[in-house]
This record gives sequence, C-alpha cells and structure tokens, in this order.
Amino acid sequence: MVHQKIGRILEYPFSGLIVFLVLGLFVPLVIPTYWVMVVTEILIMGLFATSFNLLFGYCGLLSFGQAGFFGVGAYVTALLLSKGVGSYILICIASITATLIAAYFIGYLCVRRDEIFFAMLSLGFGMMLFTIAHNWREVTGGSDGLPLSTVPPVDLGFSKISLFHPLHGYYFVLAFVFVGLCILQVVVHSHFGLMLKASRENKERLAFSGGNVASVRLVAFLMAGGLSGLAGMLFCIFNRMATPDMLHWSFSAKPVLMTILGGAEVFWGPFVGAVIFFVLEQLVTNITENWMFVLGLLLIPIVLFFPRGILGTVLNLMKSSGRGSHGQ
Repeated sequence: MVHQKIGRILEYPFSGLIVFLVLGLFVPLVIPTYWVMVVTEILIMGLFATSFNLLFGYCGLLSFGQAGFFGVGAYVTALLLSKGVGSYILICIASITATLIAAYFIGYLCVRRDEIFFAMLSLGFGMMLFTIAHNWREVTGGSDGLPLSTVPPVDLGFSKISLFHPLHGYYFVLAFVFVGLCILQVVVHSHFGLMLKASRENKERLAFSGGNVASVRLVAFLMAGGLSGLAGMLFCIFNRMATPDMLHWSFSAKPVLMTILGGAEVFWGPFVGAVIFFVLEQLVTNITENWMFVLGLLLIPIVLFFPRGILGTVLNLMKSSGRGSHGQ
C-alpha cells in the first residue's frame, strides 16, 4: 500500500532527509516569490522546533526558554554584521559558540530538575536574557533592536551571491537547515539518542545502569541550544534585524505549538507542525485578523483527536492498518 511505503520512508533515518532535500531544492522553483519567503521562514522555524523537540520529545523536558538561545544567536549575528564581518562561516561559529556558553550555564542549573520545575527554571532564565536584551540599549538597541541596513553577499570564491534575492536567501537557509537536521538525525538514531529516550522513560533505571542523567540531559540541552542559536542567526539574516521579542517567552511558545501540531514522538513532527502553523497563518490572516483565536479553536480538536500530533497519529494509523492487512 502507498500509505505504508510513505510511513516507512518517514521512519527510516536518512530517507526522510533525502526527501526533504529534494523537495527543498525544487519547490521554490514552482511557487510564487511571496511563498518562497514564507517557506524560508518555515525552514528556520522548523529547525527551531525540531531542536526544541530534542529536549521535549526525546528527554521529556518542556523548555519555555528556547527563545533565549534563539535570540542570542540573532543578536550575535546582528552585532557582527553591523561591525562589518562578512564571513558567514565565522558568524555561524560565533553565534553557536555564544549560544552554547549561555546554554551551558543555564542548562547546568536546569537539567537537575524535572517537569514543571524544569519548565519554570527555563522560563525564568529565558526572561532574564530577554530583560538584558531589552534594557542594555548601548549594545542591543533596547526595544528598537538592531536593524541591518544591508547584509553582505555570500562569497563562493568564483562568484558572490546576493541574499537580497529571495531565491538566493532561500537556498542559503536551506543549506544551513539541512546540516542542522542531519546533525539531529544522527544524534537521535545513535546510542546517545537511546540514552535520551531512557532518561525520559525511566531516569532511575538509567542511573542504576551507570548513566549520568544530568550529563545526558546537559549535552541534549547544549545541542538544542546551539541549533536554536543557528536558527536565530538565520532568522536575523532573513528579517534583517534582531529584536528583544525574539527572546520573549511568548516566542518560546511557537516551537511548543508546532511540536504539538506535528507530533513530539516523530522526528519530522515539529517540522510538519511548522508547515501547518505557517500555512494556516497565511490562509487565515487573509480572512480575519483574529489568527490566534482560530489557532486556539484548531488546537482543541487536534489535542483531542490527534493525541500524538497530526503526523504522529497518521503514522500510527498507517502502522495499525499495515499490521491489520498482514494479519488478514
């Protein structure tokens, strides 16, 4: 059956990445320029949501502070670009390094707590980062943020490519997002990924088996923070600015909503959730300004009838129908 083959493709570790890359390369060639820009934002937020899910879906830790790391990456990028740094590799390294430093100190204090305590700690530290960005006007520009009048072209050696062209900007983002997803895919399908799931399912048994639960969680926290910083870097370049709103707790709610929409138990769930979130936003805002009200109405039946998220529930139904057909 076709739906069973689709399920196997999405479940097999690297076939999903191949499908993602093929679609990513050819989709912008057949859609209008406006939607190319929408899909570019979907790619960035999809990476953000998928990195968040490393904590939520694989460790069972609900973080309300991921926007803090997203914002750190964005601000480091804006500061470097405003100082005339033109190497995107250097900017990427600096943004991720700064985010990892912040994630280490915050994660060291957070990962020893569970459930609501972890969530509240991550929320508190996230709001501290927001307050710093909002009040340190000399560096961050305060509530006005750091706008970028221009961004340098990508120097390929033999040619320079302007990121002001929507298609060029899209492929620039696609390249970084694909690398980030490859890293996450390798991690979750490794022995370390099994330890992450073990820390979620039964941390006492993991500790009894010799695993250091706090260390496992801290490494996951660092990975999620670093990739959130990468997403922040891309978002800053895409939006041509960094603002304190990127660090606010309400921005942290976006990857949570996307993960719930798509499904936390499936690697591609948060990314599918990002697609659903932004496509619905574009369609609904053409009809009414009350987009968040409509989103709330949609979340109720999704939580009730799609307990594993849309993609997670669909894949689960495919498995059930496949077992049923084999049983017959």
